[in-house]
Amino acid sequence: MRAPRPARNGTLVVQAAGCVLWRPSPVTGELELCLVHRPKYDDWSWPKGKLKRGEDPLAGALREVAEETGHTAAPSAELPGTRYLAQGRPKRVRYWAAEAVSGTFVPSDEVDRILWLPPDAARRRLTSPMDAGLVDALLAVLRPAR
Repeated sequence: MRAPRPARNGTLVVQAAGCVLWRPSPVTGELELCLVHRPKYDDWSWPKGKLKRGEDPLAGALREVAEETGHTAAPSAELPGTRYLAQGRPKRVRYWAAEAVSGTFVPSDEVDRILWLPPDAARRRLTSPMDAGLVDALLAVLRPAR
């Protein structure tokens, strides 16, 4: 069990995790990425959320994917994480590449819509520029240089 780590100023760092969820298009077979729309912030982002006390980060990432998208996922490589201030508190988010295995989206108060988009369209739709870099990180994992 991992205890929350304090930031340099002594404030506890909020720990979160999520996935860059992908699938082959059911129509074309081309790669599609899943973005979630959060009405509270009116933004498009990756499925992610805060970890529960003592929760393993990968388990938390998969739980958040299931809660926000309705999909189970098969994780693979860990992707670069992000650090930023959220409501004045430092936050660390760890991400994994994960293939959508099965599931059906059901809208909720937290996530009211999802979109499955090709990588370039997903990069343009993401609200935070910080999130867009994860598209390239996923592509590097799925299509490694030869």
